[in-house]
Amino acid sequence: MEGSQRDDTQDWRLPEDSRPPLLSELVERVDEALMTARASESAVVSVGAAALDAAEQARKAADLAEQAADRAGAAVQFGLKRDGAESEFAGWPEDRQRRFSQRADRIVARLRELQRR
Repeated sequence: MEGSQRDDTQDWRLPEDSRPPLLSELVERVDEALMTARASESAVVSVGAAALDAAEQARKAADLAEQAADRAGAAVQFGLKRDGAESEFAGWPEDRQRRFSQRADRIVARLRELQRR
C-alpha cells in the first residue's frame, strides 16, 4: 500500500460543532441535573406540607362554621335562650336572620370545597 493511499488523521476528525461532548462535560451536566432535581424535590415537599396543613385548617374551619351555622339556625328558628337570657338573634328582623343563615351556609359550602381540593 502506498503512503498516498493511506488514511490521514485529518480524514477522521469531526468539525468542532458536530463533536460529541466530552465525558467530563457529561458528568458536569449530570451533576447539575441532580442538584436541580434535589432542589425541586425539596421545594415540592415544602409546598406539599403547606398544602396539607392548609387543607387541615380548612377542614377545621368548615367544621366550626358548620357548628356555628347549626347553632345560629337553631337559635333563630326556635328563639332559644342562652344562660337564661334572650337569644342574641331574637331582636333581629326576620330577613336579617335569614341573610345571616344563608351567608353562614355559603361559607360552609366554600370551606368544604376547599377541603375537597
